[in-house]
Amino acid sequence: MTGDVATLDDAAEEFGTARRRLFGIAYRMLGSAAEAEDVVQETWVRWQTTDRTVVRNPQAFLTTTATRLAINVLQSARSRREAYVGPWLPEPVDTSADPTLGAERAEALDVAVLVLLERLTPTERAAYVLREAFDYGYAEIARIVGTTPAAARQLVSRARKDLASGRRNTVRTADRRALLEAFLAAARAGDVAALERLFADDVVSRSDSDGRAKHVARVAVRGRTKVARLLSAFADEFWAGVTTRPVVANGTEAVGMVRDGELVGVLSVTASDDGVHELAWQLNPEKLAGYRQALQDPPA
Repeated sequence: MTGDVATLDDAAEEFGTARRRLFGIAYRMLGSAAEAEDVVQETWVRWQTTDRTVVRNPQAFLTTTATRLAINVLQSARSRREAYVGPWLPEPVDTSADPTLGAERAEALDVAVLVLLERLTPTERAAYVLREAFDYGYAEIARIVGTTPAAARQLVSRARKDLASGRRNTVRTADRRALLEAFLAAARAGDVAALERLFADDVVSRSDSDGRAKHVARVAVRGRTKVARLLSAFADEFWAGVTTRPVVANGTEAVGMVRDGELVGVLSVTASDDGVHELAWQLNPEKLAGYRQALQDPPA
């Protein structure tokens, strides 16, 4: 490539073509729409200020820049998350209203999968996202993360193995809707027996509020009886004044919780034929800001 994106207008057009993909990669790597947007903006700054006349493949340059920036953010986020109060969960995104993510493949977008991705190193996470969500070849992945094609293949293989045991979201949409309705009825009533019937043996409940929400556990709670009793103990206080509505979070049906007209939580559920395996309660006001705005300004 020589001068076809040398001008700023041409550069902006090239960047606009890549923007959805860049955001999709960064969000899947970081689990944060705000941090992903920061990565996209920094990528634009670097694209503006680079000598574009020597860039042979603009799209490859942009993807590499965004991916490496996201890897850097992940590396610094490790220490920040150590100081986080309680479980960390990804920031939910409304894929029904957000074409940036809704237009891409759903792989590595589900809340439960994003939690599983936390097990991986930043480079493994990048390689997995590029391969599984965006179908990049191993030679391309190698160039982006700075390794060999053989090593890139190994990165993706290790990531697949690490994630395989935790992927259980297999319930059909109609069954999932019925399960959510049954769960909400039992949770509101604090009905321990009904909750236990809905749960798999290894159910886990995680509540992300960074210590701001009352009446929620600050650790992950595991096991059918423990989770049922926890939800029963907090039922009266937690559900007081709360109405629920079906929403779409990260490509999957979820539950929005509203109090005094304001979204105060998003519940995502992972389930199989064995019952509910995971409850992910996003209650952190900062992480709900973007989702709250999407609900207030629905698409025309």
